[in-house]
Amino acid sequence: MKSIGYVDRTQSLRQQVALSQAKLELGCGDRKRDASAIGVDLRDFPCVDVLGDVFDVLVSLPDDSVSNVYASHFIEHVENLDELMSSLGRVVKPGGVIEFIVPHFSNPYFYSDITHKTFFGLYSFCYLAKSSIFRREVPDYGLRFNFVLDSVDLVFKSGRPFYGRHLFKKIAGKLVNISTYSKEFYEENLTWLVPCYEVRYVIRCRASETD
Repeated sequence: MKSIGYVDRTQSLRQQVALSQAKLELGCGDRKRDASAIGVDLRDFPCVDVLGDVFDVLVSLPDDSVSNVYASHFIEHVENLDELMSSLGRVVKPGGVIEFIVPHFSNPYFYSDITHKTFFGLYSFCYLAKSSIFRREVPDYGLRFNFVLDSVDLVFKSGRPFYGRHLFKKIAGKLVNISTYSKEFYEENLTWLVPCYEVRYVIRCRASETD
């Protein structure tokens, strides 16, 4: 593994990659959600284990050396999402799991943030991974990588100090996530009545093309 444009401050990346069991948290910011993961960020926060650009980190890793990847409110800032998925497809081992949490396109904080590059909804990762979750099929633009989309959940909440509407949205979220049909019905017909806050995708690297 070569060091290209980043600093492995704790040497945790080198150690875990040597065992082919690295767990990465991309764009961890000032707070890692998974204490056992290797925090990667371009900004210098105390919790960051690897300081540098995510693409520089991934290009230096061996094939099939990563077991899990997590990113919360990061990939919407990435200019080339297909390039990121291609890199992850190389370094994540078969059976490895990727979890992404992103703002839903109806979240007003999403479309007011000028640093956000990509909109996300229920079907977004159906363009990038094999999926049989939804009845609606999406076009194949040749972007699907060696991944299977295992689940998609819509997350409803409001930030402080809006506690009343937070409770209302939590209840709405339980109803919306009852089934795939209710999720699809919500996003097509009710999105702008009760905006969604986040989408959570769980993606698995396929062991073979037949998985």
